[in-house]
Amino acid sequence: MSAEKVWSECLDFIRSNTSEEIFKTWFKPIKPIKLNGKELTIEVPSQLYYEWLETHYLDLLHSALLKTLGKNAKLLYTVRMSNKTRHRNSKLTYPSAGKPKVDIYNNKPLQNREIKNPFVIPGVEKVKIDSQLNPNYTFENLVEGSNNRLAKNAGLSVASRPGNTPYNPLFIYGGVGLGKTHIANAIGIEIKRRFPDKNVLYVSMEKFTQQYTSSVANHTRDDFIHFYQMVDVLIVDDVQFLAGKIGVQKVFFQIFNHLHLNKKQLIFTSDKSPADMQDVEMRLLSRFKWGLSAMLKQPDFETRKKIILSKLYSDGVQFPEEVIEYIAANVTTNIRELEGVLTSIIAQAAFNHREVNLELAEEVVSNFVRSQKPVYTCDLIKKMVADYFNLELNQLQSKSRKREIVQARQISMYLAKKFTKASLEEIGKKIGNRDHATVIYSMKVVNDLMDTNKKFKRMVKELESRLIDI
Repeated sequence: MSAEKVWSECLDFIRSNTSEEIFKTWFKPIKPIKLNGKELTIEVPSQLYYEWLETHYLDLLHSALLKTLGKNAKLLYTVRMSNKTRHRNSKLTYPSAGKPKVDIYNNKPLQNREIKNPFVIPGVEKVKIDSQLNPNYTFENLVEGSNNRLAKNAGLSVASRPGNTPYNPLFIYGGVGLGKTHIANAIGIEIKRRFPDKNVLYVSMEKFTQQYTSSVANHTRDDFIHFYQMVDVLIVDDVQFLAGKIGVQKVFFQIFNHLHLNKKQLIFTSDKSPADMQDVEMRLLSRFKWGLSAMLKQPDFETRKKIILSKLYSDGVQFPEEVIEYIAANVTTNIRELEGVLTSIIAQAAFNHREVNLELAEEVVSNFVRSQKPVYTCDLIKKMVADYFNLELNQLQSKSRKREIVQARQISMYLAKKFTKASLEEIGKKIGNRDHATVIYSMKVVNDLMDTNKKFKRMVKELESRLIDI
């Protein structure tokens, strides 16, 4: 069997397991060079090409070779750059080989360092960034209501003139399942539609933190910062997870300043407003307030009906009017739970051959509501902590400075801040009749003890588990 025949069979397999765009971009230009037993040599256009294939399509290449050449197949590269041919071994041949090294900024191999810049697609003339946007979250399928009108209209304004409106940053906040991620993605998608050449990037704060930690461990912190400073529109989801991460806050502050100074657009989502975020540097919080803070609220009855109708239309399903109104009236928490109920009803009707009627809707909604998490309150937490430490509730409210009572009071405040939506003032008043400064101090004490005392940490985690299991 010739190299051409082997590679042709590999291409058939690859084509059937990836999109046509990826196939044409990354696999069609490859040329088979020679076949030596089970060792296939291919030629790729550049070093960047080699790095991208090895980083992103290694599993696909492995599967294709395994299917075509069988066990112990090996892959070698010939990399043609500037009329100089270089030879590279694939990690298919040497699994323990080091990770690819490439300087994406100068389009040339690195000598002694590695840049870990996720989401980068090397281009010929300009670095392109995979936006990581969810194509399903657009303005077209966003149901507008009084709960999200401000955020949506601000988002449309930003999309028309990114970086050149008073809404920079645009800070969208609200509870779980109210559509923060949807609106943030919709803005990014609209910007890409209007300005295809702009580099738009969506990233969760959790992913950002992981990337930063990795860059520090691999001594590539400067490369990490450089990458984010190339972005034209940066969308960061769940920015509240900056809390308590001093190193991440410092680098985020540096990136924020650079982008804002250069009129790049910043969009953040959070489950808390900037005023309610704790353990975040004041200089960052002040910058979050520079633009517009848009709050998302729970949708009202009419908006919930619109959401139901939109979901049913997209699924090609019809419900009786009385069923729609019943669901809209009884599922009030957030959009995500509303859609969950609809999915459950559709599944019940399809798999159990049941008619969609009020009886089925009442059954599903009843089961769904019963399975929801409890509403946590300061009183509930206070009682649980008091029972755990064998204390009376009035002892937590007392002026006592006994160590076990003070510690129980501090843990109660810590858990109340974590599990409830109460303000610091409310927590202080409900637990011990203290002020907000005492609550902040208590949270710091608990966090410090959890870092240094394993027994104390186990105790707090056990209380958290008891709350979650209620």
